[in-house]
Amino acid sequence: MTATRYNFDEIIDRQNTNSVKWDLRETYFKNPNLLPFWVADMDFKTPDFILDKIKARIEHPVLGYTFRPSSFNQVFINWCKKRYDWTVSNDWMHFSPGVVSAVSLAILGFTEVGDEVIVQNPVYFPFYECIKGTKRVIRYNPLVERNGRLCMDLNQLEDSINDKTKMLILCNPHNPGGSAWTTEELSALGAVCARHDIMVISDEIHADLVLPPGKHVPFAKAVSSKQVRSITCMAASKTFNLAGMSTSVVIIPDPEVHKVYDQLIHTVHINMGNIFGAIATESAYDQGEDWLGQLLNYLQGNRDFLVDYLAQHLPEIRMLVPEATYLAWIDFSALGLKDDELRYLMVEKGQIGLSPGTLFGPGGSGFMRINFGTPRKLLEEGLGRMVKAIRQLEQES
Repeated sequence: MTATRYNFDEIIDRQNTNSVKWDLRETYFKNPNLLPFWVADMDFKTPDFILDKIKARIEHPVLGYTFRPSSFNQVFINWCKKRYDWTVSNDWMHFSPGVVSAVSLAILGFTEVGDEVIVQNPVYFPFYECIKGTKRVIRYNPLVERNGRLCMDLNQLEDSINDKTKMLILCNPHNPGGSAWTTEELSALGAVCARHDIMVISDEIHADLVLPPGKHVPFAKAVSSKQVRSITCMAASKTFNLAGMSTSVVIIPDPEVHKVYDQLIHTVHINMGNIFGAIATESAYDQGEDWLGQLLNYLQGNRDFLVDYLAQHLPEIRMLVPEATYLAWIDFSALGLKDDELRYLMVEKGQIGLSPGTLFGPGGSGFMRINFGTPRKLLEEGLGRMVKAIRQLEQES
């Protein structure tokens, strides 16, 4: 049987689909015509084996209350064993409509108002909203750059912890820096958290997007629940372009933590999820390995294209080469621009929409994040616009 070849070069018009990435360009950038590389979803078609299952369910005329079948958990358990060599028990599994929802619930359930929650900045910006919105206090553990890679500063972390510090939100792999944390890094982090009884909430939504030859290491695999209480949040949404399905998997090895989380999610009545999110997620984990392999090869090609293009056309611009995700963290500080000037240059002169580095907290100034999960032709066009804008700036200076 001939394996299916997927076409990631196909350009799909996403306009007028209520796409945040494409249809909110005017709202966010005040420019409806720019090429968007900001929101972290891909411009690739959701795989047919997922769409076919959704279409089949739509054939039934009733869309009433449904539950996730036992097969939902089992395909995820199988996926974890095969992809990460991680044995997940059915008793550990729970649900959330999204990773950020799970993070907020964990903060509410396991900390008190005024407690400190650690973030490793610059980092995915909704973490800040989760902490501030629940009236907790942000404790920063800034990442440090070593040899073109963002790394943890565990000495600073240990020195900054006090009796009000209760939790750490881990981004694994890291967004926006692209670091795929190793077993050694996670174990060292776990040792610090164990000494101070710090609970870890690990956002692992990009777990399946570690680029070859790297492998994802779940925090709960590297650090046992006997050492550190942890909650791991995963989803098929980034990997298979299912973000609109609002379905995430929450893994909680500690039975007492699991019990508290279960009570929380039932209290706010978001434990059921939706019909199509469950079907799409189960289909992804059941049938998605070949598609994912081809996707990772394409993303690796896009990453390498991005590295080479910048080196050739914009050698003054520095990029951290991501080990994971389809996101790249680019340092524009050599241009000598303020952050608002840099944004203006990209949006108005370059006609491209990137995520401003300041959005990701302290350490983001001078940087911008680009999403290269798009057909290469669009990526090349966007980079060409970037070059033209920067060269025009130099001529005007």
